[in-house]
Amino acid sequence: MDGCRSIISRLKMCKLRHVNDTTNRVLGLDIASVDLHGTIPPSLSKLHHLQRLRLHKLPNLVGPIPPELGQLPLLGYLVISWTNISGPIPSFLTNLRSLSYLILSFNRLSGPIPPSLPSLPYLYAIDLSRNLLTGPIPESFGHFLLSTALDLSHNMLSGDIPASLGNVNFSRIKLSRNKLSGDASVLFGKDKVADTIDISRNSFEFDFSKVGFMESLDVLDISHNKIYGSIPKQITEAVYLQFLNVSYNRMCGEIPTGWKLKYRSESWDNSSFFHNRCLCGVPLDPCK
Repeated sequence: MDGCRSIISRLKMCKLRHVNDTTNRVLGLDIASVDLHGTIPPSLSKLHHLQRLRLHKLPNLVGPIPPELGQLPLLGYLVISWTNISGPIPSFLTNLRSLSYLILSFNRLSGPIPPSLPSLPYLYAIDLSRNLLTGPIPESFGHFLLSTALDLSHNMLSGDIPASLGNVNFSRIKLSRNKLSGDASVLFGKDKVADTIDISRNSFEFDFSKVGFMESLDVLDISHNKIYGSIPKQITEAVYLQFLNVSYNRMCGEIPTGWKLKYRSESWDNSSFFHNRCLCGVPLDPCK
């Protein structure tokens, strides 16, 4: 604990999540919900054996992510969330070759997404949601090496979704509340494993009747887009589905029946389907 205080003397609370009993090396550091003012200390880089770093709910933490954080070769878990840090998402994060879990949500980060992030060999979860990010989703995000959970929601991203994203078997993908466009059907497929697909409140435009659905799907929200076509009958095979919203699109045709839902006892109500061009059938008006 004394070593921690000597490196980060400005902190009122320094919680060591994990200290090696033999070497007394700091392996994990968790700083959350304390009255901390200022910037992220560059001296964190002196914790050479750090594997986990979490800075959470620190509204008075400001400034950029310091380049010294790129000097932590063993860091596998990095969370900086619910702060007021700003500036770009730095490309030097790709120096963290052990990184598997990157959460930079609920901050004031701006600028484009670094295209180099998918080069991290162990990265399986990345959350950049609720920032001020702009520009397109990099084409390189179709080249993650692992099945990845990706959350880019609540930003100001724009441009067409890269077709390369169809190469990744995402475990979860959230792109909602951006300004994205193009053909997001590449995210769907019978052989994929996503439990959540949320692409709502964008300008995606594709034929929904041609997509396939993974059995693992638990949450599907495609609302508030320009999606057309009918709802495929095969969606009823998504037995784990618990939330469905296709409203505010341009779809037509009869809503499928015979849902095989395992964990949802009630049927879908009209809020899942309304404000489309000509969808009909239960729970909407009968087809003519």
